[in-house]
Amino acid sequence: MLFMVEMDVNIPHDFDPATADRIKAEEKAYSQTLQASGVWRHIWRKAGLYSNVSIFDVESNAALHDLLIALPLYPFMMMKVTPLCRHPSAIHEDDR
Repeated sequence: MLFMVEMDVNIPHDFDPATADRIKAEEKAYSQTLQASGVWRHIWRKAGLYSNVSIFDVESNAALHDLLIALPLYPFMMMKVTPLCRHPSAIHEDDR
């Protein structure tokens, strides 16, 4: 199942910078592991924002939920999740 997830990150300005750097490094490692496995198919930064649009390919809603709440930056995120399906006018069979 494909999902588009928009993630907006808001770390408080008074949050400990060393802790924030550690969490960001954990987030990067976790996300790159998921990308390498093919679960996190695409990630794009929204220009000028601490925000991204990502495409996930998971087995179920529950699998996506578990993956998202495991993100180290999850406590600082607002997310919008949209299920996706192939459009009948698409000329490609894949998601390129």
